[in-house]
Amino acid sequence: MNPSGKMWCLALGALALAVVLGICAGHQWAAPAEIWQAITERDTLRSRLLWEWRMPRVLAAACVGALLGLSGAVFQGVFRNPLAEPYLLGASGGAALGATIALLVPLGLPQSWLLPLMAFAGAWGATILVLGVARVAGALDASGMLLAGVAMAAMLGAIRSFLMLALSDETVSLQVVMSWVLGGIQTPTWSGLGWLALITLACLAATQTLARGLDLLGLGDATAQSFGLDVARFVPRAVLLGSLVVAAAVAYGGLVAFVGLAAPHIARWWVGPRHRWVLPASALAGALVVTVADAIARSVLPPAEVPLGLITAVAGGPFFIVLLARRLRAYGGRA
Repeated sequence: MNPSGKMWCLALGALALAVVLGICAGHQWAAPAEIWQAITERDTLRSRLLWEWRMPRVLAAACVGALLGLSGAVFQGVFRNPLAEPYLLGASGGAALGATIALLVPLGLPQSWLLPLMAFAGAWGATILVLGVARVAGALDASGMLLAGVAMAAMLGAIRSFLMLALSDETVSLQVVMSWVLGGIQTPTWSGLGWLALITLACLAATQTLARGLDLLGLGDATAQSFGLDVARFVPRAVLLGSLVVAAAVAYGGLVAFVGLAAPHIARWWVGPRHRWVLPASALAGALVVTVADAIARSVLPPAEVPLGLITAVAGGPFFIVLLARRLRAYGGRA
């Protein structure tokens, strides 16, 4: 059954309210009238701050959440596991390693460009390594790639920790790296936000090409093959595309946990199991979750800012436990 237009309108309305809440939230809360003034006039310092800093930050949070939701839906579909997270295949570990190098090593490029580029390179490099290891081992199925990804993530985490200890000095604070690793939206310029929005829309369009294959994959490899899906080619392609989406999210938001796990579940409660609808609904749910979490991170402990990843981990941990308990009950206590 196709979801109704009313459902989509309610979801979009909830996201719009979350964006307004995010713009209002902060060390000093803004009234809706101040937001309108910032949009129309910008003749005061506060209006310019809202326009040039807080609004792009909130909209960037929505884009990062949408990317995390998309990647979660792709990975849960590929692995046919409702407990799957976007960071399974080492993509987040690779992105974090690339960002750590960008933050600690003087490479002569502006950090606003270097950080996302290195995060992209790290995520893609880690995913290609995982696929290569799985291919050499003759285990290109979902479970084989999952095990290779867990091993790769552990190795990359150890390398990142070593670099943080070896390369940090009095000129480069570990706090800068840790604040990024713990998650936090990078506030873009309006032109940078435009690029992020285009990347988000492109990822949404690209993942839609996977929808039919993900639906067939959920029926089992043999059934999917009988319907004409080349599983051996489709799974690595879906994994690479999912990793690209993760890389975009990590480049602009750091390591934000559990959003990719929770958003597809929320989406399936809304729209059912078909990935044609689950993918955009996951993007909406992820955008909503990260926008609200970012508002909390900026306002819960003024004047400091709590890392976004801590907020989502505190909220997502119980969510994961509930899902795990339901899955264990469904399988009669077997993992």
